[in-house]
Amino acid sequence: MAVETHTIRVATTGANQVLDLTPQLCNVLDQARIPNGIATLFVIGSTAGLTTTEYEPGLVNHDLKNCFEQIAPEDGHYAHEATWHDDNGHSHVRASLLGPSLTVPFVDGRPTLGQWQQVVLIDFDTRPRSREIVVQIVG
Repeated sequence: MAVETHTIRVATTGANQVLDLTPQLCNVLDQARIPNGIATLFVIGSTAGLTTTEYEPGLVNHDLKNCFEQIAPEDGHYAHEATWHDDNGHSHVRASLLGPSLTVPFVDGRPTLGQWQQVVLIDFDTRPRSREIVVQIVG
């Protein structure tokens, strides 16, 4: 068994921005010396999360944001904001619900994703950020 660690870096605008990381994951797998195994992606930080979805405008620009707004409203009361005197309590709650990591199997250097399935990062923070995603490959 072998393990490799890679990094994906992206700039985000925050405010529920959804970024398709599938091309970057494919680039990492192209560079890897391991042809088959699992890739675990982990976003560093507590106001963003990772998942898979169909990366299409209705979902990424409206539906996902509306869903998270119902679960953890931006204008809700968050003790975090009183503690730290900031405005991103909802960002932490949303990211905690989504989770910071995702594991994707890959075969012959390609992720085993469905035709309409992409790996995405959702940045819930209230400001632009530089995000770092660690990709650990095991096989």
